[in-house]
Amino acid sequence: MRQKIDVADVESATKIRAKYLRALENEEFGLLPGNTFVKTFLRTYAEYLGLDPQLLLEEYRAEYEPRGEAEIQPYSVAARQRQRPHRQRSRAPSGPPGPGTALIVAVGVIVVILLILGLFGGSSKDQNASSPGHTTKTSPKKAPPKKTAPPKPTTIKLRITPSSPTYLCVDRGAGTPVVDQRTITGQANYKGKHLRVNLGKSSVKVRVNGKLVNIPQGPQAVGYDFQLHSDGKVASKPIPAGQTRPCG
Repeated sequence: MRQKIDVADVESATKIRAKYLRALENEEFGLLPGNTFVKTFLRTYAEYLGLDPQLLLEEYRAEYEPRGEAEIQPYSVAARQRQRPHRQRSRAPSGPPGPGTALIVAVGVIVVILLILGLFGGSSKDQNASSPGHTTKTSPKKAPPKKTAPPKPTTIKLRITPSSPTYLCVDRGAGTPVVDQRTITGQANYKGKHLRVNLGKSSVKVRVNGKLVNIPQGPQAVGYDFQLHSDGKVASKPIPAGQTRPCG
């Protein structure tokens, strides 16, 4: 678990079936075919994980290994034993083996082949059957953050900045009292849902809710009407010279 290795990867690398690997992890040695297979699998698993196999084997022998139990040697161990050179002993020539000996040898070969296929031939289908709770973990995909729409403005913020002293008159619509009337030399700010402005000349910068209103620059007088709609948008339109402007 510390090395983040999946049981399926260990099974593929060591050829030890997943259910035997789990039996080793849980110290359920009775689920394995025999004492010798326990030690063989324990050594192979420890070497794959980079652990000290001798230390684990000594602990297993001290606590779990049965005493005086005859066991079947695995094929890999028997094969290594057959490869060791033996001293040639002089003995009397013997006759050809009888039919009983040949039958025993044939049965032994078949048993060894079945053991190899049963212990080391685990497939992915058998793995799923032996470990129904095992599922491949996939990292969940993070959903992109939702963009929240900016809140709708609830009022008009009007800012007027003249480039030179300019006459100014502001009201809240036709027939309403005048909000401000004077000659401004610096920045002037107003708030409301409906604002009308009359300027002595158009050489000014007008911003509505931070956005610059496109006003042709010049010495001529201009008037503008600003209204806030229910959808949060501000409608701005010039007041023609023929219509009455604030303080006009």
